[in-house]
Amino acid sequence: MTIPRSADLASDVLTHTYDDMFNPPGLTNFLGTAQVDHDVVAIRSVNFPPYSHGDTITGQLYVDGRLARSYGGTVEVVWRPDCVVRSTTVDGLELRTTTACAPGRPAVVVQLEVSGTPGRSVRLGFALESTATRSGAGWLRPEPPSEPNTLSAVDGRVVGTGASGSAVSLQGLDVPSTVDRSMLEATVELDASGRAQLGYVHVLAGSLEEATEHFDVCVADVPAVITVAEGVWDMALADAFDPSSDGFSGSLPVLETSNEALQKLYWWGVLGVIWFRRDNPASVLGRTYDTLMPRYWQTTTFIWDYSLSSLTHALLDPEPMRKHIEHWIDLDTHKHFGTEWLTGGPVGYWYSVNDFAMTRLVRDYVRFTGDEAFLDVSVGPKPVGEHVHDWATAWRELRGEHALADYGGIDNLMECVSSYVHEVASFNAANVWCMRVAAEIADRSGDADRAALLRKEASAQAGHVNELYVEGKGFWHARQPDGSLVPVRHCYDFNIIGTTIPDDLSESQCAEMVSFFQRELQTPTWMRALSPYDADAAFSVRPDHQWNGAYPAWPADAGRALFALGRGDVLLDWLPGLAKSANQGPCGQAHFVEEAQPPMAGGARKSPPQFPYLIDWSCSSSGAWVSLVLEGVFGIEVALDGTVTASPQVAALDPDARLTGLRVGSKTYDVTADGLV
Repeated sequence: MTIPRSADLASDVLTHTYDDMFNPPGLTNFLGTAQVDHDVVAIRSVNFPPYSHGDTITGQLYVDGRLARSYGGTVEVVWRPDCVVRSTTVDGLELRTTTACAPGRPAVVVQLEVSGTPGRSVRLGFALESTATRSGAGWLRPEPPSEPNTLSAVDGRVVGTGASGSAVSLQGLDVPSTVDRSMLEATVELDASGRAQLGYVHVLAGSLEEATEHFDVCVADVPAVITVAEGVWDMALADAFDPSSDGFSGSLPVLETSNEALQKLYWWGVLGVIWFRRDNPASVLGRTYDTLMPRYWQTTTFIWDYSLSSLTHALLDPEPMRKHIEHWIDLDTHKHFGTEWLTGGPVGYWYSVNDFAMTRLVRDYVRFTGDEAFLDVSVGPKPVGEHVHDWATAWRELRGEHALADYGGIDNLMECVSSYVHEVASFNAANVWCMRVAAEIADRSGDADRAALLRKEASAQAGHVNELYVEGKGFWHARQPDGSLVPVRHCYDFNIIGTTIPDDLSESQCAEMVSFFQRELQTPTWMRALSPYDADAAFSVRPDHQWNGAYPAWPADAGRALFALGRGDVLLDWLPGLAKSANQGPCGQAHFVEEAQPPMAGGARKSPPQFPYLIDWSCSSSGAWVSLVLEGVFGIEVALDGTVTASPQVAALDPDARLTGLRVGSKTYDVTADGLV
């Protein structure tokens, strides 16, 4: 099997009890998102921009007058791209639901199946809430907008409206029901086979008339809505690998392999980018890709995260990628960390990564599309190629009394690592790489003098980066404004230095870095972002950047660093364990290491959203896993001019593995364990 369908990407059965350390799965129909909650019916975070419902929970189930989750049983959850299936046992009844976002509509449907003793009458209640609203401005906070609503009954359905009158939620069932304040109830009788079913529909819209139109279509046949959702997702997945389809402006190569771990991680990366596609008519930017879902930062695209999936975007959907690059240049990337697609406006403060991220985005777009002319296109007052030069040399203005750039405080960097501030090794190493990219662009335009000066300066800065190395230890210092050196055992230095300046390191440094990684960061199914031996490990428990877990791109980028440092064998041995963490659906914003929380479905458990963890269920940087497979395992290198080479190491996993249909410019390539075909 080379192209997955929804059923092929299903999670393992994930079992939890009430309020376990469990992050409930999300759903999308490419318009908006929703998240299932801890019982078998409830949903939350129903948001279809421009209409929002905040993080409000609705549809909590009662059975014969008692809150279902109060029985204390376990809930089994299976996520698929098109739906979430939940099941539990309550008071002698087996309850099973299938939840989906309705294709093309701002609606969520839940099909509830009840099994038990034939002839039994069961009273089912649904505790409803609504905070529907429409903000007149962009969504500039992590949580979507919401406002208090008044609930009212209309023809057996429940309508929620706020004082602003800007949005309406409409909730109801496909069987006769009654409404008592916020409780919607229906009584079903189990048939001769002991079964009954009903459907619940939740719509979010701008008016009752519009909401009713969507509701009536969905409630008429809830199972059909779920079936159509599967077809839509199967088509989206097929389109991702089909260069002739209209689903995306590009396509990804097909991986043919008998190695289950390699296949799973490749699909994990592909799915995790498609998952964030938004084709919402409210977007002023056209097609966009969100960064987090389903709870935080809907409508926002972070430059950093987009760049971590840069190669994937360049292959899969280069047209919106180019549009975003141009848009971000226009807004000045030194003044925000991303943009919001309802208004197109900037969001947040400056992230230190932006110069590196933008350089990577432009380089990947040009080298995979073959659109070298893009470098000569004027955006604002200068061509894109000149912007790349500016990003590559912006570090000069960030110097204090030392040779390296000072990248600011905690909010500009890792947010939850207090020692990783100021002159960090990672971004200063990235500056070396960026100057060498800018030198390639200067060569292309015939400016050999500029290219030579950039390369000379890059080599000098590589030497200054090496001044931060902790001799014999494998990790790096962060220099403070007073000149003091603080050792920081963080994976980001390993990842970025390993992937940007490996040739500027000595053999002993390379060996020591790998040894440090294996000793203090790597775990059987995941990794720590920060070593537990670091003095800052006591500062925070947010697992995307601390000792207790890691952000989803960090293991993938660590894998590429291992290849660059000459130890691809470490990654290949690690791969089966990493693949187990793909058993829970798309990459989470962070996964726990095994010491912090017991594994789930054999892999590193997704971290939960509540305080103090504040971690969303999925994150778009999962495209980094595609980069790991293509550039790491298959050793593919694509130069700025489109020249393709390959030094595969895949034979150790599967000597018959093959990539077909790799698009570079106007040409396509196949890659085997022996190299380019």
